[in-house]
Amino acid sequence: MFSQEILKGTLKPMIIKLIMEEGKMYGYQITQQVKKLSCEQIALTEGALYPALHKLVEDGFLVVESEQVGNRERKYYSLSEIGRQTAAAKLEEIRESIRVLVRIFDLKPLVYDIK
Repeated sequence: MFSQEILKGTLKPMIIKLIMEEGKMYGYQITQQVKKLSCEQIALTEGALYPALHKLVEDGFLVVESEQVGNRERKYYSLSEIGRQTAAAKLEEIRESIRVLVRIFDLKPLVYDIK
């Protein structure tokens, strides 16, 4: 399981990448996709996900639109124009961070140990 401390620094780029790939997503869908892609190693809580989503909306990276699904309102998040323009740079920033951490922690043999 990932610690909240480690997850905190990667959550926003993770959300941006998922939404970039899917076009639009709602909160529960994001949590399930993260769980699936991480082989259930990362379980996002509402307390971690929604503040990150709200901050990305506030910062102009995401837009939110509501749809009525049955008796409930579902909020879908998608990349804004600024989000689309900066997504590649944000993802490259996280990739470079991972490369640096691999060097610092001498994790090269473990990089290939992904399930």
